[in-house]
Amino acid sequence: MKYLLFVACLLPIGSLAQRSTPIYKNQSLTVSARATDLLSRMTLQEKIGQLNLVTFVNENNSTNPMDDKVKAGNVGGILKSNGVKQNLRIQKIAVEQTRLGIPILFQEDVIHGYKTIFPIPLGESCSWNLTGISQTAAVAATEASAGGIRLTYAPMVDISNDPRWGRISEGAGEDPYYASLVAAARVRGFQGKDLTNANSLMACVKHFAGYGAALAGRDYSITDFSERTLREKYLPPFKAAIDAGVGSLMTAYTGIDGTPATSNQRLLKQILRKEFNFNNLIITDWETIKNLVKIGVAKDEPSAVQMAIESGIDMDMTSELFQKHLATLIKTGKVKIDVINAAVSRVLEAKFKLGLFDQPFKYLDEAREVEVSQNKDHLLIARQAARESIVLLKNDSQILPLKKNVKTIAVIGPLANRKKDLMGWWGGQYSQGKPDAVISLLEGIQKTVDPSVKVIYAEGIKLDGFEPKGLELIPAAVEASLSADIVVLAVGEEYWMSGESGSISMLNLPGAQLQLIDALAKTGKPIVSVLFNGRPYDLRALSAKSSAVVEAWFPGTMGGLAVADVLFGDYNPSGKLTVTFPYNTGQIPVFYNSKRTSHDLDSVDMKHRFANNYLDITTKPLYPFGFGLSYTNFSYSSLKVVSGNNFKDGNLQVSFVVKNTGEREGIEVAQLYIKDKVSAVIRNVKDLKGFERFSLKPGEARTIKINLTNQSLSFLDRNLKEIIEPGDFELMIGSSSEDIRLRHDFTIK
Repeated sequence: MKYLLFVACLLPIGSLAQRSTPIYKNQSLTVSARATDLLSRMTLQEKIGQLNLVTFVNENNSTNPMDDKVKAGNVGGILKSNGVKQNLRIQKIAVEQTRLGIPILFQEDVIHGYKTIFPIPLGESCSWNLTGISQTAAVAATEASAGGIRLTYAPMVDISNDPRWGRISEGAGEDPYYASLVAAARVRGFQGKDLTNANSLMACVKHFAGYGAALAGRDYSITDFSERTLREKYLPPFKAAIDAGVGSLMTAYTGIDGTPATSNQRLLKQILRKEFNFNNLIITDWETIKNLVKIGVAKDEPSAVQMAIESGIDMDMTSELFQKHLATLIKTGKVKIDVINAAVSRVLEAKFKLGLFDQPFKYLDEAREVEVSQNKDHLLIARQAARESIVLLKNDSQILPLKKNVKTIAVIGPLANRKKDLMGWWGGQYSQGKPDAVISLLEGIQKTVDPSVKVIYAEGIKLDGFEPKGLELIPAAVEASLSADIVVLAVGEEYWMSGESGSISMLNLPGAQLQLIDALAKTGKPIVSVLFNGRPYDLRALSAKSSAVVEAWFPGTMGGLAVADVLFGDYNPSGKLTVTFPYNTGQIPVFYNSKRTSHDLDSVDMKHRFANNYLDITTKPLYPFGFGLSYTNFSYSSLKVVSGNNFKDGNLQVSFVVKNTGEREGIEVAQLYIKDKVSAVIRNVKDLKGFERFSLKPGEARTIKINLTNQSLSFLDRNLKEIIEPGDFELMIGSSSEDIRLRHDFTIK
């Protein structure tokens, strides 16, 4: 003993301290080394606890079951627990009252804002402003992290061609190329350059994969599609998010080729882990392990747990079946401990990457929480994001922009003075945003027009569900319209009608809105219709009876002011649709990048039975992908296509000139599409392969350059291998997928 004490005295103080500090607490070591050391110190029960993602339940009695679970080491992550005061208390229990002091990973649905609510993702995607999309994600990360949240279940990158599916509102539209760019932009915005930064969140890309192909637009329906469709349409945005460094991924409710995503080893191990080289955290969706029994692929809960953990699932959201059954499965030899260790390592590594071990209370500061929540800068960013997301669909006789000194304006409609509905499903139901902070359309107009303008408001009808209500209010709305110079009509859907479980069968405006539109049209007054919604609707009747149609989506906290900015010309609308608006529900699915067919899809001869059309309606959509009007006009000219090696590969430089031929400064989104004329497999009629968003002053012209790579022209061959094939291509430049202004044929040698 004397000898040991003597040696200890001879050791440098720093060396002794280093030896006494566990490796996992040494900040100078790698994440992997620290996680490996911590794992070696954990009991089986402590390991299983880290895989348990539970929902916070607020108990009002003196003993809180959540506190007890955390103290026992049975919780790795918590969702739906918000606010510094609450999360600080829970985190202190985890860090200070458990054996190893492993912190909790707080998680939440921060979909398009936390306190400050931005436009829904589908709406924001219509801005085509990737920098702006990153910026709003960064603001959401700042506000959420100030409330103790460290992981968000976003971005959702599911492609869908069915607007009956409510969650189309949460994605970036119908095009895999553009959706991939948006996915990467949102990951960069949420995560920043350093996950330990107090303004960052770990992103969780979802839902892997093919969730947007929900049968008949019904949420949670099991999907069925080919592997070609999986790889061409649904996987690219996930790959883009992974390449951008996304820290986690969520599985889908649905299945692929008969196997649920939560237990699909080929999907999770072969494609995700091996092909995409994704080594980060995988989380289930809500109780999807329990759903394996409901679907009928697992005979009981233990079987479901075994299938999920062996497929690569790391955290079990809300079902607590890992907690209930994993220990027994290990002891009976049905699940190997190495499988558990791998999952626990990924959970621990996520927490190390986020800096939770080194500064577990860094993100839990009540003063900072107040400081960053809906501050002035964030509200300005929200207003600009909402402006840019608005799409002008119709503007007959240039009725817009309106004059701020018009004598009388009638603001009519069930959504004219709503607040919560402007926040959308996630904003209105699950965010920390407050409806009282939202600026309604009526308020936005009142704040924008000259003080001398008389603004008359009438609700028109009651929008309360899908059944017609409030028809007795129509006469008052008609009377208000008759006394006005212009009618601004606010229609659409309530916040809960889109989003998760928000499936509908018909795309008609709900309630008695069509009756209101008919009545107002009979007054002969010019109608400017503003839509607040989370999906494309059948707008034929509305469009036919309106002088102008403004698609505002669910625009968020500053929505009313943003719409007023567009209506009165303080902002020239620049949004372009990222999803097709159908002619009617029967056209679904209708999207711009469909497969080529042997019969003429463009035929308008409805009596011609041998065209690929309907006998009763056109095949053309009401508003196509990429469409959006401006208060100015743009001309396109001087298209040039240059190859550095005489067209021996797909690396090309495309240039063309765009000129603002109108009288207002405006933003244009020039779009580049490619058509492969002859290929080994059936390809799409056209595919978006590039775009440029830019501003031009009146009379200003600019040469726009877009570079194409060989990947721009590549495709999956018959064996699903990516190739570029020599042959003829058509290049199309335009203002939408239908409004093609310039064309050029070229040949890859």
